Amino acid sequence: MMARMQLPQDYHKRLDKLYGSMEREELLNALQESPVTGLRINPLKMTGRQLEEYFGDLITPVPWTSLGYYYGPSLQPGKHPFHHAGLYYIQEPSAMAVAELVDPQPGEKVLDLCAAPGGKSTHLASIMSNQGVLVSNEYNAKRAKALVENVERFGLRNVLITNETAERLAQHFPAYFDRILIDAPCSGEGMFRKDEEAITTWSEDKIRQLVPIQADLLRQAYTMLRPGGILVYSTCTFAPEENERQIEAFLQGYSQMKLLQLQHVHGMEGGRTAWTESGWSEIEKTLHLWPHRLRGEGHFVAKMQKIEDEEARFECSKKKVGKQNVEQFRRFYQEVFHHPWSENAGDYFQLKEHLYWLPKEMPNFSGLHVLRAGLYLGQQKEKYFQPAHALALASSTSEGGHCLHYPQDALELRQYLRGETLAGEGNRGWILITVDGYPIGWGKESQQQVKNHYPKGLRTMGL
Repeated sequence: MMARMQLPQDYHKRLDKLYGSMEREELLNALQESPVTGLRINPLKMTGRQLEEYFGDLITPVPWTSLGYYYGPSLQPGKHPFHHAGLYYIQEPSAMAVAELVDPQPGEKVLDLCAAPGGKSTHLASIMSNQGVLVSNEYNAKRAKALVENVERFGLRNVLITNETAERLAQHFPAYFDRILIDAPCSGEGMFRKDEEAITTWSEDKIRQLVPIQADLLRQAYTMLRPGGILVYSTCTFAPEENERQIEAFLQGYSQMKLLQLQHVHGMEGGRTAWTESGWSEIEKTLHLWPHRLRGEGHFVAKMQKIEDEEARFECSKKKVGKQNVEQFRRFYQEVFHHPWSENAGDYFQLKEHLYWLPKEMPNFSGLHVLRAGLYLGQQKEKYFQPAHALALASSTSEGGHCLHYPQDALELRQYLRGETLAGEGNRGWILITVDGYPIGWGKESQQQVKNHYPKGLRTMGL
């Protein structure tokens, strides 16, 4: 018989207090099981049917999103070239419910306030079809690095990545966003099965420290939400202080916000009236995704709407562009893809020698600490334009041009991901390296050799 997960004594006391004996045992038994693993396709690059054709019965659908799949231990999707091409994101299945409930629409202005490492941001942007603007913010600078990498891997063009406090963002974006997601920092009970550190760092003191932080995030989000806008609050914990009572206190303080009904389907359950301070039955409109009720690690979700307030102010970003930089990029793109870059849906933006492509709706981000704005096109050198890795992953081989194609099981593809030089076909210069037709990065071909331009920080020596 499997040894029980070693949970803190204080946690057992909490379970005794909050749950009936039968449910307590159900939850504890569920926590002894292996974590549930999943991946979510990138619909900007491939369809679910295409992924099913590749992986067959190694994957099965997640019921609460058309983009999600469970996978078992025989599949290692993080080591597959498709992962490097941004065809999917490895994500715990219950977490996939959150962006679906935010339900962003193409063309809207959306904020992911606590965005790293990027699972929910890439999901939101996928649903938005690269239209409108998604501001993905992460206060922790180290965690923000992974956010940038994941957004670029997905080939996203409409994301503004910021490294700011919620208060600074609220000053910059009053009554601006159509939808806001707060995937709040929490005590992480829903991480126990997959992350031992979540157990060792859990304490009731940690809960008490997090509650005021979560409350402040809700207050700042309220300031940034436009009239009629949607606010979704989520955690990956079960603690009433961080979930039911947090939402109860917030709505008591903000009469302009109303709680929306979420559907209790696929084993999901409503919030618990008994866990509120006042016996507030409205909390049943929220959702719990429990590991002992469905195939997932655990989440809490509340969805709210702002019914009245001040009018939003909208100011587009000011564009600074050097003509030489733009002309260099245009020549490069025409040479590689054999047709011009489409300039109908956005504008160029230049920061020093770096060139970006911004959606026309991109807000003014002057004064904010911005890590990435729109699509990073590349860098102007003295005699040539050096394309960004992000541009490769946002491209499509259907556009034609200079490519070197490999099947997913090709030895050369593994060599490329390790940073090795490849055999080429001529002297074409910059070329796209692809896996089954999906771009994975750049190479530079000369005299039938391809110099590797896969970013050093992403190379995988173990492949």
